[in-house]
Amino acid sequence: MAITRKIARPLLASMFVTGGVDAVRRPETKEPKAERVASQVARPLGLPEDTVLLVKVNGAVQVVAGLLLATGRVPRLAATALAVSLVPTTLAGHPFWEEDDEAARTGQKVHFLKNLSMLGGLVLAATDTEGRPSLAWRARRAAARAQRAAARTHRSATEAISLPG
Repeated sequence: MAITRKIARPLLASMFVTGGVDAVRRPETKEPKAERVASQVARPLGLPEDTVLLVKVNGAVQVVAGLLLATGRVPRLAATALAVSLVPTTLAGHPFWEEDDEAARTGQKVHFLKNLSMLGGLVLAATDTEGRPSLAWRARRAAARAQRAAARTHRSATEAISLPG
């Protein structure tokens, strides 16, 4: 793993690990803000509409995925999980458009944009193949090989049938 990945992944993961631990330990502090998105997230996924439980689950996902990303274990999957967890967290936690006070609006907007920046980093981490071909490229290559092998088998079978016996 390149030195930049060894440094960048833990830096990116640090906010999720610390925030996730806080959400698991003290979910009630996040409950009022989480209420606004909890049911919208829970219903389509078939999850219970218990906001405190959802805050804890989201926090646990952030801790586990953050540690996986920081240590370089399944980093693409970990970054994807963090990105998915960040969207409702951002919408619930930093709705700057609802603030009447200009100073509060500015503060929430800064936090909202910070989270968007982290989302951008997670998208990069989720798509980073570390110089190896992507899964899509490998799948296309395997399909092409299988197609060529099938064509060879078909030609061989056709030739065997057409040979005078």
